Amino acid sequence: MAQSNFIAGVPWRNPKDLKTLVENRTTYTLDNCELNIFETHQEAENVNLVFGDLVLTTMLKGKKVMHLFEKPGFDYLPGESVIVPPNEVMKIDFPEAKWDNPTQCIALSISKEMIENTFNMLNERFSDRVLTQEWGLDLTSFHLINTNELSEIINRFIKIGVKERSREKDLIASLALKELLIRLSQTQARDMLEKTYKQLASGNRLAYTVEYIKKHLRETISLEELASKACMSKAHFVRSFKQELGLTPMEFVLKERLKLARNYLKIGDFQVKEVACMAGFKNISYFIRAFKQEFGSTPKVYQTGALG
Repeated sequence: MAQSNFIAGVPWRNPKDLKTLVENRTTYTLDNCELNIFETHQEAENVNLVFGDLVLTTMLKGKKVMHLFEKPGFDYLPGESVIVPPNEVMKIDFPEAKWDNPTQCIALSISKEMIENTFNMLNERFSDRVLTQEWGLDLTSFHLINTNELSEIINRFIKIGVKERSREKDLIASLALKELLIRLSQTQARDMLEKTYKQLASGNRLAYTVEYIKKHLRETISLEELASKACMSKAHFVRSFKQELGLTPMEFVLKERLKLARNYLKIGDFQVKEVACMAGFKNISYFIRAFKQEFGSTPKVYQTGALG
């Protein structure tokens, strides 16, 4: 099933240029970071990988089993990213890799200075946070489902690293890297909020608003209503919500309705019109268009695949 949070456009090595069939590595070095593309063409176990800097890894094709922090392994699949702290050993298994079914993954190592400078700048300029006290990365939330916004900037960064040939390449990459760190922080915030909004709702305005949205998805929800629930002006509410979560409140409402619709399509043989209504959509054409943009297929096609 096509999904818009997958990464595209990463080149494979010519078979004649492969130095190894397990984690063959192609490296692109830039200021403040290093982009690595790994591909594996045969089954393997207990492959160790370690970087001296923090690494954002993103799975592109195939399946790995990743072992981190001396904990049990977890499946690592396309559409997902993992943040690995400096000098942490990744132990990796490749249970399904074959010549005709290889795995492909990127690992972007980012200098400590770039990370500190980016988040220091954000904390100085945008310190009025509602959800968390300051900008940064939470290394306890290390296994993420890519948001569309995070995937878009990863795609753009890969294109810069692999294809950009201008003299300004390092400057362009530096700007993209700052955006990537922002999107990564926002993705973590959304992931954390998804897991904890019920516990946080009584003491946090954004968490309370998210809980309200989830409880009233089938009803008409207005921006004015949400700002009122958060006890904030409309302008301040929109700015805070987007700054911390990476999308506007109404974009969040839309994504939540689409997720709900997808769940209905998975679990029952409902008509598309019924699903749209149950998920809070008033316009069937808009629902179909938004669903396809979010998930890569129409609701009917998605349902056919999901129900087999």
